[in-house]
Amino acid sequence: MVKRAILILLLLWPACAFSQRAVDPADLVLTVTLEDTSTAPFQNEMVLLTIHGVYRRHITLEKLEQPDLDGFNWMQLGEDHWYESQLNGKTVKNMRRRMALFPDRAGKLKVGPFTHHLTLLDENDNWFEYQVQSDPLDLEVRPAPAVDDWWFPVRHLEITDRWSNAPDQLAEGEGVLRVIAVSALGVSPDMIPPMPELHSPSAHIFAHPEKRLVDLTPHGPVAIAYWRWTIKPRNPPSAILEPIEFSYFDTVARQMRTAKISAQRIAISEADMPPPRPEENVAEPAKLRAGALWAGLIGAFGIGLVGIVGTGHVFSADRVSHWLAIRRLKSALRKAARQSDMAGLRQAGHALHSMAGPDQARQGLLAELDTAIYSAESHGFDPKAFQRRFNATL
Repeated sequence: MVKRAILILLLLWPACAFSQRAVDPADLVLTVTLEDTSTAPFQNEMVLLTIHGVYRRHITLEKLEQPDLDGFNWMQLGEDHWYESQLNGKTVKNMRRRMALFPDRAGKLKVGPFTHHLTLLDENDNWFEYQVQSDPLDLEVRPAPAVDDWWFPVRHLEITDRWSNAPDQLAEGEGVLRVIAVSALGVSPDMIPPMPELHSPSAHIFAHPEKRLVDLTPHGPVAIAYWRWTIKPRNPPSAILEPIEFSYFDTVARQMRTAKISAQRIAISEADMPPPRPEENVAEPAKLRAGALWAGLIGAFGIGLVGIVGTGHVFSADRVSHWLAIRRLKSALRKAARQSDMAGLRQAGHALHSMAGPDQARQGLLAELDTAIYSAESHGFDPKAFQRRFNATL
């Protein structure tokens, strides 16, 4: 009799244990949904995916396993979010994960089932393993349309153009840092167009390495690219930077658009362009009285001046002041060349160019000088040869 009772208990024990660990499928539900796909997305266009678990059982441990997303690039948009809510008057646990998918080929793609591995408690507080799976999904993807430059599908685009200081109020010899930030919602950093070349016929432009960052939000990744240049007018007082433009596809309006950054003028402030500075302890010629100018000229150059006046030329105090200023600047140019003083060479050269008037050859020489000063790749510049060639243009 005792043996029979023991046998019956042994037979009933697995059934009792199973009943204690029985799980109602409605208590553990995992769903995966794609954001509105009434319009088939293009290749590389972002598609948002939400994994949502609703659980009425106590969960001790969990791990969400995602399928092999063949045909997609993807990003997980932050950590899994666990929270409680009310369902039919009862408190339930929720798990939510957001992902951004970027289909890398056209055609019919499949999102396989996600599997949530759960560790649950039975009625005797014993742990046991349980798995919940979502249903697979299909997604139809259209080929990316042909574009002239760069396929750039984006939900929202912002462009800022900032300068380290006012570009039209530069001091003599001063440069300015330009930073263009391109902020795009719904793309990864590598999808932003490459940094463009900045063009200007009359400015030195030095490009810096671009920087790219990404900020993960529930609405998708926000990729940011920083394009940076240092710019100096090649021939004062001003230079024009050509406009920048690129196309993108607005995935909300479903149409191509063009982003354009207008042309920009950079210039030296008039307040920072004083007349050439005289040598120390020497009065400015423009401030000398006419009588003193004539007396000085006669004292210094006597016969030569008489000979020039005797030819019938008429001289004024202004013309004499101009002649003396050029003579002094030539001396400063020769001194800077002899000492290999590149800054002094540039200052005297630009002042002479401003006083002597436009000259294409002289302008080209000044461009060579600026390249030698500001470009790290420039080698072999000869200040004395520059001074001789520059004087030949005056």
